[in-house]
Amino acid sequence: MVSATTGGAGRLGGGRRWAVLVALAVGAFGAALPPRWCPAQDPAPPAAAAAAKPGMNDRQITLAVKSYLEREHFTKHPIDDEIAQRWFSIFLEALDPMKVYFLQSDIDGFMQKRDSLDDLVKRGDVTFAYEVYKRFLERVDSRLPLVERFLSEPLDFTKQESIVVDRDTTAWAKSEEEAVDNWRKRIKYDLLVQKMEKTPPEEAKDKLLRRYRSFSKRMHQMTADELLETYLTSLTSSLDPHTSFMSPGTLENFEIGMRLQLDGIGASLKSEDGYTTVAEIVPGGAADRDGRLKKKDRVIGVGQGESGDVVDVVDMNLNEVVKLIRGKRGTIVRLKVIPVGQTAPKEYDITRAKIELKDSEARGELIETGRKADGAPWRLGYINLPSFYMDMAGARQGQADYKSSTRDTKRLIDDFRTKGVDCIVLDLRNNGGGSLPEAISLTGLFIDTGPVVQIKDADKRVQQYDDQEAGVSWDGPLVVLTNKFSASASEIVAGAIQDYGRGLVIGDNATHGKGTVQSLIDLGRQLFQRLPNAPSLGAIKITMQQFYRPGGMSTQLEGVKSDVELPSITTHLPVGEGDLDHAIAFDKVPPATYTPSGRVPPAILSTLRERSGRRVAGDEEFAKVARDIEQYRRRKTEKTISLEEQEFARQWNEGKAAEDEEKKLEEESDPGRPVVKRDFYFREAMNVTADYLAALAGGVDSLARIEAPAAAAPSSENAPAPAIQ
Repeated sequence: MVSATTGGAGRLGGGRRWAVLVALAVGAFGAALPPRWCPAQDPAPPAAAAAAKPGMNDRQITLAVKSYLEREHFTKHPIDDEIAQRWFSIFLEALDPMKVYFLQSDIDGFMQKRDSLDDLVKRGDVTFAYEVYKRFLERVDSRLPLVERFLSEPLDFTKQESIVVDRDTTAWAKSEEEAVDNWRKRIKYDLLVQKMEKTPPEEAKDKLLRRYRSFSKRMHQMTADELLETYLTSLTSSLDPHTSFMSPGTLENFEIGMRLQLDGIGASLKSEDGYTTVAEIVPGGAADRDGRLKKKDRVIGVGQGESGDVVDVVDMNLNEVVKLIRGKRGTIVRLKVIPVGQTAPKEYDITRAKIELKDSEARGELIETGRKADGAPWRLGYINLPSFYMDMAGARQGQADYKSSTRDTKRLIDDFRTKGVDCIVLDLRNNGGGSLPEAISLTGLFIDTGPVVQIKDADKRVQQYDDQEAGVSWDGPLVVLTNKFSASASEIVAGAIQDYGRGLVIGDNATHGKGTVQSLIDLGRQLFQRLPNAPSLGAIKITMQQFYRPGGMSTQLEGVKSDVELPSITTHLPVGEGDLDHAIAFDKVPPATYTPSGRVPPAILSTLRERSGRRVAGDEEFAKVARDIEQYRRRKTEKTISLEEQEFARQWNEGKAAEDEEKKLEEESDPGRPVVKRDFYFREAMNVTADYLAALAGGVDSLARIEAPAAAAPSSENAPAPAIQ
């Protein structure tokens, strides 16, 4: 086994898909499709799945995945006909989520093998995946001429017709004629979206044509490894949404994300309508130091070394582009680039270097807000923690300086203590989880020895995991900020802090609700334990346990409720654990023995909520949030969207609040983002914090004698304090 991990939360929901940065893999990690590892000196992409046959290890991998699922998964659910039916549906929707490519007759043909998938997997047989994918490519190829046709013809936007946008109610076309009409509507929808985004008509048509042509080309480039990962993850997802199979490339990216470093040029890439576009430049990375590559530049070619041939990467699978650019530190990669706003390409030679992904590590800032009884401001040590990371390889090797979220957070706390802060604010918003040991050790920075989390395994045995290190790094007031994207390890920390009464939790109504623990099993190491250099066969991330708070409640589905809730549209978005298919049920275990600290007296909570409620009611920005929530709720009930232009615009605008949240999430992945975003939501969280500190200092009655705290302000230098490293 590689590690225990609490996993993370997905970000798909609403009437439209949540925008996800397609890849961060050049100096970062993650990808839309599972990558396959290949050496930097061998840039040739692997064979496409359509042309390849199942790999020589596919049978062995499939049998191993099936065996681990039946032996180790928390539910102990056998791979039977019920799982086969789920697997069938998940795989088809993974390829064709909006049901626009396959025909119902295709599905009917596939159905003949649906109930035998559980029997086929017992033999390690994955040929069904190739049969389905072959038909999918045929349908993709047949739809492209329809796209070209409808983009070249005049379309009537005054006609009263609509398109189904709800995935649960849409259906595959029953005939080719119905499919043609569906695609006419789809292109109308795409053009209306472009119009809402102010794209000129001809530019919109060119953009959409390139998008669909590029999609077709990328689908033909899908590798055998990618198809196997998609197919086996459809099986694993039939048991719960967090169990998955990782191909060797995906495993490599996962480990990069945990250790927060790799060799590369330090740039985030995404795929846009056939082009590989620079999404962000990692501060301090090789590209940043070179200075020529800019955000929104388009990479159209990649060459190795000073004189290697430049490979054309237009329409290439993004994962393959990433692998061409990534490489050993000290080596040169040449990028053929069309700079933003220009048409003539330029060539940049950049020397690869070690990239530290500091945008994903703990960062801190000193904040002053409100006022004490003597008129001085409260001094807050703010810590932004995006994930619970740990360099697992470094820890295994006993490296003294391996990367760790707990170590980084402790350094920040130590620095804040020397500056005389009154309170630590730990921001876990959008923190999707990570290492379970890190969640336990980080909680130990704030509590003395005692239980942090209880874990139940598949055999119903409950084990208690304690913070075993005596003493604390911070024994003063503590505030934890959460939202619906705070998941897994974040919920362990927030739940323990709340159960101990150690700190005040402020945020959305509840956190994500992911209360399960996954273990990462490296298949190569497990199957070839006697070999010093085991082959890379990928890994299975498998749900083996469920975790519970010290008080005995699981966070599964329920999440951690905020002590003081602030109105937010994310509370209402269908992005929680309960919105995922086949989520494990909520339950509880007996409480552990622990001593609450009493740092959040129940007597002050009602006063804090009442004071915050009054401020929120009089704040125009929160009033806009309330209007957005109401519009979103109304839009959420609609399963279709009109293709008549005026009605489309009305529905589009009603869904804009969710769209704005998507943009915020993209901004929060920007490596150059500030440590803290001082918006109205954060300002009110700091107001509540100041009230909390005043109540602790002078009792509940003291709150009635003070004015509402002032808005959160920078430190006394009258400028945002730099991130504390």
